[in-house]
Amino acid sequence: MDSDHEMDVDAVDETKRSYIALLSVPTDKITVVPGASSDLTSMTFSIKDEDHTLGNSLRWMIMQNPRVDFCGYSIPHPSEAKLHIRIQTHSTSAVRAMQEGIDDLNSVCGLVKAKFLNRVAEMKN
Repeated sequence: MDSDHEMDVDAVDETKRSYIALLSVPTDKITVVPGASSDLTSMTFSIKDEDHTLGNSLRWMIMQNPRVDFCGYSIPHPSEAKLHIRIQTHSTSAVRAMQEGIDDLNSVCGLVKAKFLNRVAEMKN
């Protein structure tokens, strides 16, 4: 086994679990779909109770990262309330790209909310 390119399957699974625990979302909200690359640069995340609103926004935000080669999302089935996001990277892990995307999207949403509330306050005066 070439240690630079391959890892034991159990080690990969444990590494994926520990990386997911680092994300700023509850671990029951997001999971890794089986089939991640052994170097953790390519993963599909499954996010419960989300739809196209988060999928498209998060996909766009993640694609702004220059270390991301590909990011796409899908809704596996219309009757299932879950979202799949596929991320492929170079020089970083897919988990780190996901975390940065979540953080960046959260910042943008906070800015939009603050500007909206300021404008509402101005209109009331």
